[in-house]
Amino acid sequence: MSLVRRRGFTLVELLVALLLFGIVSAGIYKVLLTNQRLYQAQTQRIDVQQNVRAAATIFAGEFRELDAVDGDISAMTANSITIRAMRQLGFLCDAPALPAAGPPYNVTMTVRATPLYGSQMFTEDVDSLLIFYEGDQTSRQDDGWHLGSLTAVAPLNCSDGKPGWKLSSRLAAFAGVQVNQAGAIAVGSPVRGFETVTYLAYQASDSRWYIGLQTAGGTQPLIGPITGRTGLRFTYYAANGAVTAVPAQVVRIAITVGEQTAQPVQQSGVGGGLVTKVDSLTTQVSLRNNARF
Repeated sequence: MSLVRRRGFTLVELLVALLLFGIVSAGIYKVLLTNQRLYQAQTQRIDVQQNVRAAATIFAGEFRELDAVDGDISAMTANSITIRAMRQLGFLCDAPALPAAGPPYNVTMTVRATPLYGSQMFTEDVDSLLIFYEGDQTSRQDDGWHLGSLTAVAPLNCSDGKPGWKLSSRLAAFAGVQVNQAGAIAVGSPVRGFETVTYLAYQASDSRWYIGLQTAGGTQPLIGPITGRTGLRFTYYAANGAVTAVPAQVVRIAITVGEQTAQPVQQSGVGGGLVTKVDSLTTQVSLRNNARF
């Protein structure tokens, strides 16, 4: 066949092909766009659900450790609470030498390196201490936790040669307790380290509200965004089941968290627009360490 008789595509055929290609491409794009919006919406909803579950886990873990009777709750409102957040638990391997005079009482203690429980190591000038005080070993009336500040931390072996940590502390006065009584703090006594923190609802620089953790170093967001100031609500109950505003009377705390998506998501259904999805969770935590006698 000569080159002159070869035929190509006509202009009409090209236009039809381009039209069909455009229709198919538009359909594929619409499917991809719908899938992307669906994926984004599902991701946002999953984040919201994970955040409310994380809030329930964090608050339950922190609040169960509290002993409101002994002052573990120092301040509380409907949208914030200031507590002693327990961070370490160790055990004395040697009986500390107690001072002959005081207060304040400067006491050096050695805790075993193993076992030593906690999310972080004892940190001077950040953590404070609660040392179990035995006092008179023939009576339980003076048993309790003695409050002290942590002034220094250094490695030091126990008297049996096993590794440990030396904690230099300053114990405060304790009404009705003779701190320097012989054997008042015995070998094996537990020592707890805590940090004073505040959990609160606060508005960040992006104008959104978050659940924050406030320490001496500042406030950092933990969970959010939440649905405004009331996206975090605490209700405090006394032993008789009544709501109380007295920190020392608290035996149970109800927590409500209202979480919202970080970005608007596509509303399901035909013609649905972009909306902010909201989810909430309410849980209650009993304080396990309140005195029972």
